[in-house]
Order: sequence, then structure tokens, then C-alpha cells
Amino acid sequence: MMSHKTTPTLEFETALWNQGFLIVAGIDEAGRGAWAGPVMAGAAVLPADPKVLNRLEGVRDSKLMTPAERETMFDVIRAEAKVYAVGEADAGEIDRVGILNATKLAMKRAVDGLGICPDHLLIDYVRLHDVTIPQTGIKHGDMLSLSIACASVLAKVTRDRFMRTTAAELYPQYRFDQHKGYGTKLHQQALAQYGPCPIHRRSFRPLSEDLTLF
Repeated sequence: MMSHKTTPTLEFETALWNQGFLIVAGIDEAGRGAWAGPVMAGAAVLPADPKVLNRLEGVRDSKLMTPAERETMFDVIRAEAKVYAVGEADAGEIDRVGILNATKLAMKRAVDGLGICPDHLLIDYVRLHDVTIPQTGIKHGDMLSLSIACASVLAKVTRDRFMRTTAAELYPQYRFDQHKGYGTKLHQQALAQYGPCPIHRRSFRPLSEDLTLF
């Protein structure tokens, strides 16, 4: 049984629905701490229907779900959401503007990809200062808001699939299918042997500090 502390609710969404904000988009990112690959952000607008909580039972912060659970709920979320989208910022953009700004860029692209303008944004922790849509940043939002948790799953599954397929096929020596670009021992060994590839974030440690990798 899941703890109530890790089970998101519709508390934030319902408060906004009751104020007339019916198109509420939850937003979250995946891949912020990786050494390679893009940072991706999901955006999900759920129907203004309290019963969606039951239909999306099992969705929570993607980091607390198994890969199989995420894959299963990915399809359920896409079926239940009114609209959804995933945006990304690649490694080059991360190196140019920094990971925080790149994360915000991916989030803005996800919002733009919805095809409709939300009435309000619920975002995990950060704030999009160049977006004029009303928004609420929620600390640990992916654990508290169902919309944000859905966005978390969308971003995580999409990014994992990219790293397992496209990235792994382009650069098989790095075994991106195994670690998704995160700083595991396997990844460190591959970097030591082959140096960085075009999707590595050269502004990230240890790449930025170890000149032998170049």
C-alpha cells in the first residue's frame, strides 16, 4: 500500500477549478542531474473531474515508480489527459545557458506544445518568469499534485526511451541504455575510455574538470 505522503492528490487542481481555472497544466522535468542527453519536461492537463484521481491511481512521483509502472501509467495518462506534451533542451543548450535555464526552456516548450493556453500552471518548484500564464510553484510538487506527477511520468518515460534507443544506437560504447546518461560507475568507465560524445554535457562535473576526457 502506498503511503499517503507519496500519493499525489487533486487538492491544488480542485482549488483552481473552483476558482474557474479549468485548464490547469502540471509541469515537471526529468534528466536534470544526468551527465549526458537532454533535459525533458512534461506538461499534462487533466479533466476537471475529481474521478480522474481514481482512474490515475498508481501515478506518483516518477522517481518512486518502477520502470514497468511508469511504462504502464504513461499510456493511462495519455488516455486520460485532455492534452499533454513533452519539451526538451539538448546538451548544447544546457552547456550554453545552464541547467536551470535549460530546464525552464524545456518546460516552456512543453507548455507551447499543448496546443492550448492553460489558465494556470502548477510547476514542481521552479517558476517560469518569462511566461505570462498564472502559475504556482510547489515544493515537492510531484509528490503532492496529480497533474505534476503525471507530467513527471511523461517526461521520465519519454527521456528514458530516447536514451535507451536513439542515444544508445548512436553511441553504443557508452551503454546509455543501461544508465540513461546518469553518473554511474559504468558511465564513468566509458568516459574514461572513450571521452565525451556530442550529447555529453561538458559543463557538468566531472567533464568540466577532467581535461583528460577531451
